[in-house]
Amino acid sequence: MEFKHEPIMLNECIENLNIKPDGIYVDGTIGGAGHSFKIVSKLSGKGLLIGIDRDEEALAASQKRLKDFSNVKYVWGRHEDIKEHVNSLGIEKVDGILLDLGVSSYQIDEATRGFSYTKDAMLDMRMNKEQELTAKEIVNSYSIQDLEKIFFEYGEEKFSKKIASKIAREREERVINTTYELADIIRSAVPKNTVDSLKRIFQALRIEVNGELKELEKAITSGIDILNDGGRICIITFHSLEDRIVKNVYVEMQGVCKCPKDFPKCVCGMKSYGKIITKKPIVPSEEEQERNPRSKSAKLRVFEKHLP
Repeated sequence: MEFKHEPIMLNECIENLNIKPDGIYVDGTIGGAGHSFKIVSKLSGKGLLIGIDRDEEALAASQKRLKDFSNVKYVWGRHEDIKEHVNSLGIEKVDGILLDLGVSSYQIDEATRGFSYTKDAMLDMRMNKEQELTAKEIVNSYSIQDLEKIFFEYGEEKFSKKIASKIAREREERVINTTYELADIIRSAVPKNTVDSLKRIFQALRIEVNGELKELEKAITSGIDILNDGGRICIITFHSLEDRIVKNVYVEMQGVCKCPKDFPKCVCGMKSYGKIITKKPIVPSEEEQERNPRSKSAKLRVFEKHLP
């Protein structure tokens, strides 16, 4: 299957990156290079794009898409290690960073990846096929308590306990191997609105398999650390857990003084690394949401680095 992924809020991302023709930019989740194609198209021969992805198939697809551009460097790895990846190329600072935290359309539509409850496949969900942990291992070996915790915290699923208990009973009789088998178990455990529960449980498993939330805070702080003065980081999230982390880290990095207003000077030691550009997140236009329903939950938040 061809690697396809329609870039979310493409124009909004490009506008907020404030691209300089001779600048250095990082797409930390390059995927099918939807955003990257537009970024590198705005660069001069002196500019540089660094594309990072932990999915080897995504990286190969981006190289194919950007084959006509010589000013692109590719890195196979996780975006939480963005600073190490950039430094390994002999580069200390960059002018802009983009992180699109969504699962690509290719990963969802490619049945063998096991991301979707609508396609029968082995319970996999690994973005990096080299790692050992899979959704199958989680479903069949995690304790009831751990499953319930994952479903509640990462999926915000109100029937977490019922679903975890049902999975535990079923796996006593057989190994749960496929997405369809798991989907049937979830349906049997939930009294109504089974589609919503399916979405939330599969989301929770994907987050746990790939350690998505555990790495996000590091990715943001490391990204801001390597930005030049005036550089921006743009992050697209797709669910409230991600968005909350991005919002909170931005607030922390903005470093608003916590001293009482009547203090003559700051004594709290709060350090500011820049300012939040998006007081409220940017969301896709109605036209984009109609054209691409998968964009409906997307939110874009932007932070601009400023040296003290």
